Amino acid sequence: MTAHELDQREQRLPTHHDEAPTKLATGENLTIPVVVETARIEKQVVETGRVRVRTETETQDQILRESLRSDSVAVTRVPVNRTLAEGEAAPVARVEDGVTIIPVLEEILVVEKRLVLKEEVHIRQTSADEDVEVPVTLRKQRAVVERLSADGQTTDTTSPTRSEETSS
Repeated sequence: MTAHELDQREQRLPTHHDEAPTKLATGENLTIPVVVETARIEKQVVETGRVRVRTETETQDQILRESLRSDSVAVTRVPVNRTLAEGEAAPVARVEDGVTIIPVLEEILVVEKRLVLKEEVHIRQTSADEDVEVPVTLRKQRAVVERLSADGQTTDTTSPTRSEETSS
C-alpha cells in the first residue's frame, strides 16, 4: 500500500484513543462503532525471461557385423536315353536324398511313336554363411534448453547428462 493510501485510511477510521473518556449516566447508552479492515491481493503476469529449446544431432560411425545366408543350386544333366514301354506312365518330378529330379521327355518319330526318357535334371541345393561388416552412421539427438532473460540474453543452458541420455 502506498503512503497516500495509508493516510486516506487513517482519516476514515475513527480514533477514540485521543478523546477524553465519556461518562454515561445510568440508563444512557453509548454506541461504539466497530471497524474491520480487509486486505485484497491482486496478481498480474510479469515476464521475467523465456526458455528456448533446440535439438543437436550427433553422429557416430560404427561397423555392424551380421551373418548372411545365401543359397545356390548345382544343375547336373544326367543322360538316360531309355525308351518307355508301351502303356508305361511318364515319370514325374521327385526328390531323392535332397536332390530334386525332373524328368525331360521327348517324342521321337519312328515307324511307331514311342515315349523316350531323354534325360533327368538333378538339382542340388547348398547353403553357405558369410560374415559381413557394413559401415553405418548412427544419429542421436539431445535437447538443449536455454533460459533467456527479458532482454533476450541467455542466462542458463541445460543439457541432459550422459546417464539421462542412456536411461531414456
